[in-house]
Amino acid sequence: IGAVFLMQIAGFTINLLTLLAIVLSVGIVVDDAIVMLENIVRHMEMGENPLEASLNGSKEIGFTILSMTLSLVAVFIPMLFMGGLLGRLFHEFAVTIAVSILVSGFVSLSLTPMLCSRFVRPPDHANQSRLYKASEYFFDRFLGLYDWSLKIFLKYHLTTMLLSGAVFLVTIYLFVIIPKGFIPSEDTGKLTGTTQAAQDISFADLSRHQLEVASLIQQNPNVEAVNASIGASASTTGGGGAQAGNAGNLFIRLKDRGKRQNTADEVVQQLRSKLTAIPGIQVFLQNPPAIPVGTQQTTGLYQVTLQTPDEGLLNKYVPQLVTKLLTLKEIQDVNSDLQLTSQVKVKIDRDRASSLGITATQIENTLRNAYGSYQVSTIYGTSNEYQVILELEPQFQQDPSALLKLYINSSAGLAVPLSAFSQLSQQVTPLTINHFGQMNAVTISFNLSPGISLSQATSVVENAISAIVPETITTSFQGASQVFQDSLPSLGILLLIAILVIYLVLGVLYEDFIHPLTILSGLPSAGFGALLTLLIFNVELNVYSFIGIILLVGIVKKNGIMMVDFAIEAQRNEHKSPRDAIYQACLVRFRPIMMTTMAALMGTLPIALGVGAGSEVRRPLGIAVVGGLVFSQLLTLYVTPVFFIYMEAWRKSLSSRKPRRLTTLSESK
Repeated sequence: IGAVFLMQIAGFTINLLTLLAIVLSVGIVVDDAIVMLENIVRHMEMGENPLEASLNGSKEIGFTILSMTLSLVAVFIPMLFMGGLLGRLFHEFAVTIAVSILVSGFVSLSLTPMLCSRFVRPPDHANQSRLYKASEYFFDRFLGLYDWSLKIFLKYHLTTMLLSGAVFLVTIYLFVIIPKGFIPSEDTGKLTGTTQAAQDISFADLSRHQLEVASLIQQNPNVEAVNASIGASASTTGGGGAQAGNAGNLFIRLKDRGKRQNTADEVVQQLRSKLTAIPGIQVFLQNPPAIPVGTQQTTGLYQVTLQTPDEGLLNKYVPQLVTKLLTLKEIQDVNSDLQLTSQVKVKIDRDRASSLGITATQIENTLRNAYGSYQVSTIYGTSNEYQVILELEPQFQQDPSALLKLYINSSAGLAVPLSAFSQLSQQVTPLTINHFGQMNAVTISFNLSPGISLSQATSVVENAISAIVPETITTSFQGASQVFQDSLPSLGILLLIAILVIYLVLGVLYEDFIHPLTILSGLPSAGFGALLTLLIFNVELNVYSFIGIILLVGIVKKNGIMMVDFAIEAQRNEHKSPRDAIYQACLVRFRPIMMTTMAALMGTLPIALGVGAGSEVRRPLGIAVVGGLVFSQLLTLYVTPVFFIYMEAWRKSLSSRKPRRLTTLSESK
């Protein structure tokens, strides 16, 4: 309710990202209440009445909940200051989930203790149900197993620290080698396509090929309807706004997801293999991205642009680069907006034409009437009107030599052939000349092959460019490829800043710089589990899965806070040694740690399972969180206690050095 109220005030809408934040917060916001309730019930089991247990339990655990809430909110602070597309994308997500956590912390510190004092009664273990007794039996056995294994890890503490260091190094290695992407494709039940034929194809032939393509697509059992058009703008191939008479568009509507067996990406692969058998036309199909990036509408989802002032260099090297890219197995649907066509150049001898009494305007009008499909009149019928088009017959339009057979009336009234004062020359020239940044530019578009990540594709494309294209041609990725390359370093910086902010917040809360390191010691295991799970399920590390890893930073450190906070209190009040204090903290906090982890796990599991429409986009986030929680739960229960003991030994060594330094200074004086 608090999150929705703030969304209303801030002007946010209920969209995919804000709903995702609310869904994720379901498994997170209950953590504070679980910790508070468990501690109050533990005090009741110690013989206190409900009111005393609520007061003492909330007082004992209040600082822990405050630390958990503020440090978790701190994870999302760097997202609020992100710029570019990712900043605009996740601003509402970060605000929504942060407010949910803050409201949860406030309720857990105020309303939950009051409700416990009124409604919770001391448990009567003798009169409980069989289900309760069975669950308690298994929990006690599980706690006994953890007690036994914890003693072993504490005994072999050096081995445990070496294991933790190895996990940290492997995590860095996995982050380097894991395939990386930008935004995963989503099955919206719609596909788009672009067709491209020869530059000199006629309108009738293009129509026939387009209908053949549409008929073949319609035969696919997953397709419900196909809309085909021709004469598309050249922008479909990456050009400007000129009309491309050899191009067409396709809009494909698939059947509902429950009525077809294949996803949108699988349908694209099925159609691609069949459409290549149609001669005379190329078909480029796309599953439209969930978040369109860039202004260019190309035949592929990803583009690379080549720029140079010299048009001849583009005409020379772009075909070579396209030929090389077509041989790469990592990409498909390679195409460029450089379409070379033959051009007939009419060179006029102006002196000769003038002597024959022929002006330049007469020559232009004659060529326009012959090849320009010029409308000269309109015939109006009873119910229809008909345009009268003046042009040569089709057989003469296809023959360049027919140009010399054209006659032009001179000022003397004589019909003079065009060959009397002009010469023809044929040459190759681009169908359209595109510009980017005020320079001649060619855009090459491509799609990813199945199972290939964007990082792998951009790597092989860069290698091909460096091997073929000279340095005088400037190359740059555009659209989603450009945003991906720009966002990849910023995401790593975002993760480091989030960890730093959490460290600072914990340092302020504990007034210490050592205990925050102990609390954060479980982060490498969470990152290792998330990256390993992504690799096992063949899911790339994209924007959503990276946000899941950042979310893990806030969730996993809760375990460390609960253990460290209790151990500090045991040292302070009961004067226990660091080993005994952390050992007792692990056993006492074992139940709330397991409960909060299971709550977060169950809240994220539906996202990881990919339930519902558009689950392909959210699934990487769920997989990263679930994998990180499972693995970190196994390691933090053992690594954090050992790390606590080492940090306390370090603290003791630092404190013993200070008196020596002060003594030395006094003696020198």
